[in-house]
Amino acid sequence: MVYKVIGLMSGSSLDGLDLAYVHLQEKAATGKGPKNWEYTLMHTACYPYTESWRQRLAGAPGLSALEYQLLHAEYGHYLGEQVLRFIEEHGLHFQVQLIASHGHTAFHMPARRMTAQLGDGAALAAVTKINVVSDLRSMDVALGGQGAPIVPIGERWLLPGYEFFLNLGGIANVSMHGAGARAAGSGADAGSDASAGSGAGAGGGAGAGSGASARSDAGNFAAFDVCPANRVLNALAALEGRAFDDDGVLAGSGRVDPSLLEQLNALPYYNMAWPKSLANEFGTETVLPLVLAAGLSTADALRTYVEHIAVQVGRAVEALRRGAGAAHGHGADAATSAGVADARLLATGGGAHNGFLMSRLKEVLMQHRIEVVVPEAALVDHKEALVMALIGVLRWREENNVLASVTGASRDSIGGAVYIGQEA
Repeated sequence: MVYKVIGLMSGSSLDGLDLAYVHLQEKAATGKGPKNWEYTLMHTACYPYTESWRQRLAGAPGLSALEYQLLHAEYGHYLGEQVLRFIEEHGLHFQVQLIASHGHTAFHMPARRMTAQLGDGAALAAVTKINVVSDLRSMDVALGGQGAPIVPIGERWLLPGYEFFLNLGGIANVSMHGAGARAAGSGADAGSDASAGSGAGAGGGAGAGSGASARSDAGNFAAFDVCPANRVLNALAALEGRAFDDDGVLAGSGRVDPSLLEQLNALPYYNMAWPKSLANEFGTETVLPLVLAAGLSTADALRTYVEHIAVQVGRAVEALRRGAGAAHGHGADAATSAGVADARLLATGGGAHNGFLMSRLKEVLMQHRIEVVVPEAALVDHKEALVMALIGVLRWREENNVLASVTGASRDSIGGAVYIGQEA
């Protein structure tokens, strides 16, 4: 069966609403190999937010309970209107079977078993008259997980042939697929005091780690948020009146400030064990003020922050490889010897268009013998919307769509609320 789905994603960088109309079809397992899915990105779009919507979404955490719920409902209707616009522009009338909406994250506090995404699924279903799956993270968080990253389920089923995946959105996150990856975060080398992540959305308490024996091997992924990325880079570029640093030209003209780089790399979150995840506020309320307080030129601040991202991604893949070294044969010597790549990393997200950032990442990751692959633009820009479509289909089929091996929940789960937009 071919599922015809629209996936919606609004990232923490607040650049706009990503939409992907996708055809998805399950491929049966052959021999001892796992099942997987075929996909076709039929149509994609990004509808930029107006300045008013950017401010309202960014300011949502400061609203009263009533104001928040009113925004939640209004944004749900807005999403429905944008879906109808997309359907009209691409002639998709009576073709879309399901909408899978991530919404826009306003709160993410897994340590307190809470995450909240704006965008009322009932409003979206009412406007479009199409069935909707939304609220994709809450079940995992209720089970003691981080609720993030949730994209690895799509990386597993849709994008074979890579050992690592890196998404460079408002927040950078990394995942590794392979035997031994699931338990990698529990070793002494992975990190220390979980309380160091105050305000970062870390949930490394008893709930996050208590159910390992109940988790399936279906995902066999380790994944976590690495560091803020485009949210900070774009905020710095805005100081020069730019929406973003096009191709990283401004960063490339600057110099690394060793003192600031050392301060950034010393933030406690980076020494925490995974599973772990970041709230948007970590970038805007912890990292950005630290960068601004250094008093650097914008070019030097951008250059230093690009280096911070590269350093932290390098550390992340090193930690993942170290944790899974016995299964993959990557010991300390292999991880530090540059030359011929023996693994591939798929890089997507808006940051993959930043030529200077990508050049630094390629240099750093080649030291770990990892080749960085940037796919076609449609996948770079819309991988997350594509994966939301798959997550929605899996929810509709009542199959696991969030991996406990990634999030630290007590078990894999079927996440998402379903709203029936069509009439009986």
